Amino acid sequence: MQTKKDAARMNRTLAEIATKHLDLETLATRRSDSLDFHEHGVWAIRSALEAAYHAGVKAGAEAASK
Repeated sequence: MQTKKDAARMNRTLAEIATKHLDLETLATRRSDSLDFHEHGVWAIRSALEAAYHAGVKAGAEAASK
């Protein structure tokens, strides 16, 4: 079960990845097509997915060591 602390950590990590790899200001829904939909190259999407994967591996290793 995910704790509030874990959820907050995940949201921070996803926001950092979105900003760094996809140049997104926020992951919040803003109810505007021009703000909520973006075009990205596959290389940027791949980079973001790789960063998310590595963040998950790191989080899993940290959880296993507790």
